[in-house]
Amino acid sequence: MTSIDSTIKPRLTIKEILIKIVRNQLFIPLVALLLLVIFNLATDPGFFKIALEPNSDGNLVLSGNLITMIDYASELVILAIGMTLVTSASGGQDISVGATIAIAGSTVLRIVKTQSPDISGGTFAGIIIGSFLLCVLVSAIFGAFNGALVAFFKIQPMVATLILFTAGRSIAAWINNNDNISITDKRFSYFGNFIPGIAVPTPVFITILCLIVIAIVLKVTNLRLYSQAVGINASSSRLNGINPKMIKLLTFVILGICVAVCGFIKVSRTSSITYSVIANNIEMDAILAVALGGNNLGGGKFNLSASVLGAYVIQFLTTTLYKFKEIDSSSISAYKAVVVILLIIISSPFVRKLFEDAKNKREAARTEAVNAGAGKETV
Repeated sequence: MTSIDSTIKPRLTIKEILIKIVRNQLFIPLVALLLLVIFNLATDPGFFKIALEPNSDGNLVLSGNLITMIDYASELVILAIGMTLVTSASGGQDISVGATIAIAGSTVLRIVKTQSPDISGGTFAGIIIGSFLLCVLVSAIFGAFNGALVAFFKIQPMVATLILFTAGRSIAAWINNNDNISITDKRFSYFGNFIPGIAVPTPVFITILCLIVIAIVLKVTNLRLYSQAVGINASSSRLNGINPKMIKLLTFVILGICVAVCGFIKVSRTSSITYSVIANNIEMDAILAVALGGNNLGGGKFNLSASVLGAYVIQFLTTTLYKFKEIDSSSISAYKAVVVILLIIISSPFVRKLFEDAKNKREAARTEAVNAGAGKETV
């Protein structure tokens, strides 16, 4: 009977359960999301209203602030996937993703625009597939370029990606001879907006597909283990048979593929491109999504679910700020930065350690007081 009882785990107290919840990496982004929900419910009860309304093409689609938030978070969520892997393996961030999105989008438009505007259904499908694959190839090459600078030349990631951050939009303009490209075929806009007969925005489905693919990759390969090992200690991982250079290069290539998908969605939304504006400052939001998810920006262990949730929180915050007409659109970035900085500071390992040290001191003082009291009773 004793041996059976010894195998039964003791039940956790409510206090222990709460401590476990607070220590969970998803706690901060979930609390931030909850606060945004409560704030919007208090200021505008109709914020979460979802309606089925006709769009500009006369098709019935879902509309509302919540749908807009989920829709426009798509690119940020996809970028957060690649940025999380790059951060984990390299201990740094890629600040060129916005400029590379411009390159990817410009590549797609160049291929589609050079075709006849009067193309049949079968030919159109081939053009779209071909333009997307070329866009993926180009973005992967630029990702490999960044990765090579980091992995082989040992340049700090932010410095290495500063090259494309500076030159990327000029390269995008050069691809189309600095012309203002516009696609008149409405079918091209389906990938960034709505497919006729489907009420949910197409980017939502693309995001779900990307999340499924990366989940499968992390499940059936050692990419998660290897990238974390390299980020924690590249020398030790090399001694264990892992090639740190190839892992870093691979994560940048994966980010490049994520950038290609985002670029394709971006140009499909408007069927055109403005080289200086497209995906402006999106790299900062992607980095903030990773940080808000509680991931260490210095590399190592990561939680992809937390990064994805962080991306939705940032887009939720952006949508909330845009709702207030008294807030100038040019100053939204400043408001967003203040809120996000506070959230990141609260979720940072440094602050968590301060709380942990304070808790340990309180427990030590309590134990000392109990021992002192027990000693007096013995005497």
